[in-house]
Amino acid sequence: MWKKIKTIFVLITFLSSAYPLLAEEAKITDVIVSARNGELLVVAKLQGCFTPKIESAILAGIPTTFTFTIDLYEERPFWFDRRIQTTRVIKTLKYDLLKKIFYIYAEKAGDPISFNDFDGAKRAMTEYNVSVPLPGALKTNNGNYYVRMKAKLDKVKLPLKLELILFFVSLWDFETAWYRHPVNF
Repeated sequence: MWKKIKTIFVLITFLSSAYPLLAEEAKITDVIVSARNGELLVVAKLQGCFTPKIESAILAGIPTTFTFTIDLYEERPFWFDRRIQTTRVIKTLKYDLLKKIFYIYAEKAGDPISFNDFDGAKRAMTEYNVSVPLPGALKTNNGNYYVRMKAKLDKVKLPLKLELILFFVSLWDFETAWYRHPVNF
């Protein structure tokens, strides 16, 4: 009896650890960085972040939050690069089951943006147009600068009873690798 339980436990552990290897990896693509009028404009897209498990969780009404982090660095030879500024953009996608409407809440925006179709909401969640204010003392003429970007899906909070039963499930977690892009002034 115990041998069967151990075998089943090992099998479940092995299969759940192999699942992330089969999934498409989320990545940042189509990056454009331009500096003008004392601001840095960063345009980027996220690909591979909506797995079938995440989509079914969203359609079940579970809020899903993406955090997009942008770090501006100054390259320094023979020393560690200096981080000048960090900007975070937080977007939350929530589906209203009664009204059949998708809402996207941005951290700094007031009212949420609403969508009637899931594809439009997914597109709005994966496209980022971020304006980063540059510090006034930035040496634009003789320094080498670059931007590092990363996106991650925040942990999904399940209802208490489901968290107790499904404590080992992390199917909705993803984090992209750091993406580096040079900044030309």
